Amino acid sequence: MNFPAELFYTPDHEWIRFDADGTAVIGITDFAQHELGDIVYVDINTIGEVLGKGDVFGTVEAVKTVSDLFLPVAGEVLEVNPELDGAPELVNTEPYEGGWIIRVKLADDAQKDDLLSAEAYQELIGK
Repeated sequence: MNFPAELFYTPDHEWIRFDADGTAVIGITDFAQHELGDIVYVDINTIGEVLGKGDVFGTVEAVKTVSDLFLPVAGEVLEVNPELDGAPELVNTEPYEGGWIIRVKLADDAQKDDLLSAEAYQELIGK
């Protein structure tokens, strides 16, 4: 499994990449997509909403289950990955690149403190 060191992680199996423009990109980890199995649908209905850290921002549907997605930081949901409409399997095949799920405008920049490093996340999941 792949856990890029430049990303941050959550105990709920989301990853986040902070960009210099005050936005962040969020998806689910390689571990999460592997545990869920084949992703068949990504449902995000929170575009334009300002959500708090830990709020549900959408769901991913796999063949056998539906799983909530939790926002790792507070902010406004700006964008959903448009590629996921026609190719939700990108979450499985490219969880950290083409399979990103949303982009958010951060409520503030000091939100990294409660996130996990790649090493800490791997310890959490026993890898």
